[in-house]
Amino acid sequence: MLFALIAICAVGGSASDAWAQSCALDRAVVSGDFGTVGFAVEIADDVAERAQGLMHRETMPRLSGMLFVYENPRPVAFWMKNTLIPLDMLFVDERGVVTHIHENAVPLDTTAIEGGDQVFAVLEINGGLSESLGLKVGDTIMHPAFGADAAAPCAP
Repeated sequence: MLFALIAICAVGGSASDAWAQSCALDRAVVSGDFGTVGFAVEIADDVAERAQGLMHRETMPRLSGMLFVYENPRPVAFWMKNTLIPLDMLFVDERGVVTHIHENAVPLDTTAIEGGDQVFAVLEINGGLSESLGLKVGDTIMHPAFGADAAAPCAP
């Protein structure tokens, strides 16, 4: 897994600013009507990393998270077993468009949190951040995982 140390930009930058500061594996930039915000991310892109996720962590820096990436779009469901902090989950399609947001997942809860049938990635961030930042369904995520056909591609 890649470990990120700091967030890359604050809310309010432009898309071109976001591009200049993004497109690294340890960064995910979300853009929408609210503006732009960058998250320092760890990548979970294999079975073992996705199974471990953010379990057993007592804290996470405010603008940090984990980006779960799948080989192909698929139905996904998450749970909070052994996860000690509340999380918001942004379910994302293959083009990097947020299709569903589950806010404030309850720590240690084993109830399945379904994200949809065509999920390519999931960005987990601290619980409550989606609302406080104004993140919404339809926002885009810029990250190399989404490739050249992304809604917000990593190329000018």
